[in-house]
Amino acid sequence: MKQYYVYIIKCSDSSYYTGVTNSIERRLYEHNLGRDKRAYTFSKRPVELVWFEIFSDINEAIIIEKKVKGWSRKKKEALINEDWDKLILFSKNYTEYGKPKI
Repeated sequence: MKQYYVYIIKCSDSSYYTGVTNSIERRLYEHNLGRDKRAYTFSKRPVELVWFEIFSDINEAIIIEKKVKGWSRKKKEALINEDWDKLILFSKNYTEYGKPKI
C-alpha cells in the first residue's frame, strides 16, 4: 500500500512550509538541496521537519495539505506541539467567539 505524507517544515527564517509527498526523506533532502531557485524554501534553507501525518489516500492527503496551508501560524504551532486545546481555540470563528485570550 502506498503512503503519502502531509508535512510541515520550519525554515531558517522561522516561517513554515506545508506540503505533500510520497517520500518524506527524499522531499526533505530536496528542500535542503535547493534545486529550484523559484521555490519558497530555496532562500530559507536549511529546513527542518517539524510535523507530518501519514495517509493511504492521496486525495485525502491533498485535502488536508490545503487545509493546513490555510491555517494561521498559531494554529500550525498548536498542531506541531500537539496542543489540542489551543488547536480547538484557534479553530473557532473569531466573528462568532471573539479573539482568543491566551
